[in-house]
Amino acid sequence: MAKNNQHKDLYQEITDKIIAEMEQGRLPWVQPWDSSHAACAVGLPVNASTQRNYSGINILILWGAVFDREFPSQNWLTFKQAKALGGSVRKGEHGQTVCYADRFTPQSEREQARVDGREAQAIPFLKRYRVFNIDQCDGLPDDLMANPQPLPEREIIPRAEKLATASDADIRHGGDRAFYSPLLDYIQLPPQPAFTDQINYYRTLFHELSHQVGHPSRLNRDQKGTFGSKAYAREELVAEMGSAFICAALNIIPTVRHADYLASWLDVLKEDKRAIFRAASQAGKVAEYLFVLERDVTENKTEQEAAA
Repeated sequence: MAKNNQHKDLYQEITDKIIAEMEQGRLPWVQPWDSSHAACAVGLPVNASTQRNYSGINILILWGAVFDREFPSQNWLTFKQAKALGGSVRKGEHGQTVCYADRFTPQSEREQARVDGREAQAIPFLKRYRVFNIDQCDGLPDDLMANPQPLPEREIIPRAEKLATASDADIRHGGDRAFYSPLLDYIQLPPQPAFTDQINYYRTLFHELSHQVGHPSRLNRDQKGTFGSKAYAREELVAEMGSAFICAALNIIPTVRHADYLASWLDVLKEDKRAIFRAASQAGKVAEYLFVLERDVTENKTEQEAAA
């Protein structure tokens, strides 16, 4: 029982930390780069051994560590991985706790399910483990220590355009408002020249695409909330983080698109300690959905060119 309580406390522990950051005006999905002293190049946190990106709530946790401790890299390793790569974690260094969602089915539940003739119900919980930034390690291969700088914006924009095209979303231009219509399933954006900073067109587009991907025909999120409701705030939180995750993956510095929702986001997080986990997971699924579409379009184009 104590072990289960420990896992439950991890939800509250991480939620409380994020609430504290937000109450100070620091939004965890943009904070590594919203300061002039940011030391790290934009990007998603990655395991330096497996080259797999961290996902969901772990993105926010590791971005927060990058900001707090001014690490120059988004690359992380476990203690054992650092050793396996021929390096070591420096003595006295403290790792960052990240988490892994898992489920288990108690033996008593399995037995009762057999008696009742039903499927046993698994209980979700979090596993915690520690990772270290490669800046906390010595003796690692030189290629792991390299940290690519962000591409200049004139090169970033075509990559963003490619992803938008691959989404096959109905994107319309005109007027001075940006929004997604769930009922009619289209995105409305001002023309790109209307944005003072051109890159904001893509940041805004990815916010609206995050909504569009939640349509019942795609990821099927609850988008029925009206303005000012908690359901509306939860959906906006997903879109904010979805845009940030996509931008970071494309080396575009994320920014806050709707900071005026901060109070409503805080209400949601204070009411439900799992809300930020759920929102981060859904935002990660948005990014994954769009990048899979982009990959499929690229592969199909390659196959067509080879057959021509």
